[in-house]
Amino acid sequence: MSGYGGRRTQAERDAVTVEIGYALASAAFVAAVTFGALAGPALLLPLPHLAERFLARAAPVLAPVVFVVRVVSVLVAFRQRPQPSQPGRTSPDS
Repeated sequence: MSGYGGRRTQAERDAVTVEIGYALASAAFVAAVTFGALAGPALLLPLPHLAERFLARAAPVLAPVVFVVRVVSVLVAFRQRPQPSQPGRTSPDS
């Protein structure tokens, strides 16, 4: 983005907005899959009581952790990615 503290252009603000939306949507999906993968067997399969309790308690603890880790990792990767100098152009030769 503006590396020298200047104002961001509308295209830069739009890119940040899209990236935040992607981070939240993908994190919600990954968290839901994590929750289902852990809680699903506890609800659908006949498991020993200890295993069932562990899975049922681990699912609501790990899903939010996975959500936060996904959001942070997507946004950090976006910040470190070099941005094109002109919208719609990917290289100086375009």
